[in-house]
Amino acid sequence: MYNELIIEWGVTALAEFKTNVMRTLEQKKIKYTAHEYEHGQEAVDGVTVAEILGQDPDRVFKTLVAQGASKKIYVFVIPVAMKLELKVAAKAVGEKSIAMVHVNDINALTGYVRGGCSPVGMKKRYETVYHSSIIEGETVMVSAGKIGYQVELAPDDLIKITSGKIADIASKE
Repeated sequence: MYNELIIEWGVTALAEFKTNVMRTLEQKKIKYTAHEYEHGQEAVDGVTVAEILGQDPDRVFKTLVAQGASKKIYVFVIPVAMKLELKVAAKAVGEKSIAMVHVNDINALTGYVRGGCSPVGMKKRYETVYHSSIIEGETVMVSAGKIGYQVELAPDDLIKITSGKIADIASKE
């Protein structure tokens, strides 16, 4: 069960609830559709989120945070049914190697919790790399910055707002 709400710049029926991601998109005048889904106490995996929302898992993307050998933080955004290829991702950002950031450190770095991490509206702007398949469709879904909420928007808008780049950084699980 889920709710869908089309947002027109600054006008929403969810006025009582907006995530930082939604506010940022509205501030930048980027059109998006907000999706809400029911969940338990814990985050559910991205494939399950796609199923709940009736979406193709290839068009629902998860946000991963990693640290390079240089200690620099990177954000990688890939389809929920894929896994990040660490060596390829490291090469894409010019690092010798990268490692996933421990789940306990995600909030301090991004302002988001595991399962609600979005490439939009992080505490700091990190170099962001999107899997090459992101440009294959008219829209893409990413977390709205809170478990139970997703935003759907044009891939070009998402890449632009995060100053992202594209690379083939993931493979099927």
